[in-house]
Amino acid sequence: MLRTPIIGAMALAFGLVAAVAPAAAETPAGIKQRGKLIVAIDVSHPPYGMLDDKAKETGSDVETAQLLAKDLGVALEVVPVSGANRVPSLLANKVDVVIASFSITPERKKVVDYSIPYGVIPVVVSAPKAMAIKTPADLGGKSIAVARGTTADIELSRTIKDAKVAANIVRYEDEATAVTALATGQQDLLAAALSTANTVAEQNPGKTLEVKLQMAAYPMAVGLRKTDPELKAYVDEWVKANLANGKLNDIYKKYFGLSLPEHIAAE
Repeated sequence: MLRTPIIGAMALAFGLVAAVAPAAAETPAGIKQRGKLIVAIDVSHPPYGMLDDKAKETGSDVETAQLLAKDLGVALEVVPVSGANRVPSLLANKVDVVIASFSITPERKKVVDYSIPYGVIPVVVSAPKAMAIKTPADLGGKSIAVARGTTADIELSRTIKDAKVAANIVRYEDEATAVTALATGQQDLLAAALSTANTVAEQNPGKTLEVKLQMAAYPMAVGLRKTDPELKAYVDEWVKANLANGKLNDIYKKYFGLSLPEHIAAE
């Protein structure tokens, strides 16, 4: 009589154990044997990741990933992600690493590992020039578009909380949707990386957008699982080598128009 419930319970228990069982560690040797490096990249976040007129991935993150794959001697496979699912994709073993404007935050460090930094991401709030915003307190009563799960989301929440003002944070699923909301007039303010804010201002001159506040400047790094120490060691040495030979600086300068900060370039 109890056979079916017992078997069902055992199957459920087995499924739960399997779900939480740690994945086998990824290593440089394993990636080389497979013949490809699988990288999470947000291709809706120019100039870090985007699609060209032939629907081919391009951008600073794509070139960084291409350089890493080349130095490993393997092909590159890009897995498109949004800001919100970068960490879940990594933890679910769908990718080897994350190279997606992935800044280092205390919250993320609780669940993922990072390489040493290879770039920096300023996080800002932009708004129409005529809008009087000089301090975080001036955000009170405003509606601000932001991509969910990004550093801009984290910093905007912190900034508003610290300023003790009531503002409406309108969270969109990715950068492209947040930018579209601004472009189509659904929102007037945008919290995003500086590069995104500048691009939106250039593409929408009629809105006279300008940077009003810089909330933070985050170091940017390659995201890795905590269970992949060999891969982290390899990527750390790879970052050091390509900072020293100038290749990572060349990529940064190509897309952002300036050299890496000295403290990053000297890693």
